[in-house]
Amino acid sequence: MDALQNILQRVSAPQLTGPDVTAEQLDTLIQAALRAPDHAWLRPSHYISVQGEGRVALGEVFYQATPDREQLSPEKQQKIRNMAMRAPLVLVAVTKIVDHPKVPREELLLSTGAGIQNILSAAWAMGLGAIWRTGDLAYNSGVKQELGLADDEEIVGFIYVGHVNCKLKQPPELSSADFLTSWDGKSE
Repeated sequence: MDALQNILQRVSAPQLTGPDVTAEQLDTLIQAALRAPDHAWLRPSHYISVQGEGRVALGEVFYQATPDREQLSPEKQQKIRNMAMRAPLVLVAVTKIVDHPKVPREELLLSTGAGIQNILSAAWAMGLGAIWRTGDLAYNSGVKQELGLADDEEIVGFIYVGHVNCKLKQPPELSSADFLTSWDGKSE
């Protein structure tokens, strides 16, 4: 697939199914993520792959991290437990926050975000679908602890990857002029 067409046509795929993502495809996704901009080559990003029965365990982690879970209906409790089952592969994108005189915290997080975008584009180029999700669970200390993250690590998102199992929305036609201004350095 042409690189520009891939970028211009990619959309998030909210419903994903098997077959499983292959080891070769997973390697390609991670290699794409590692090409993200990385000021001072700090390598702040890493990714946790959750597949197979690991998704059931991650669903239980999500459930245990949900406040007032016992007050939820049985259907809502099961929905939370099934969240990680929405795709054959869940990648947890993590940023290690390091003190650096020239690289602020925000740049570290943005580097991981750029890596996630590369994963989404690479998945699309390989004929896979993907979606980046966050929500309260991405910021939950219990989830971080269960995933073995250190205090200086943050979850930037959960990337669900698999084969598209739904009708995808068409990318909206947007005019660049609505999102672009010029600045000539002069005050008005």
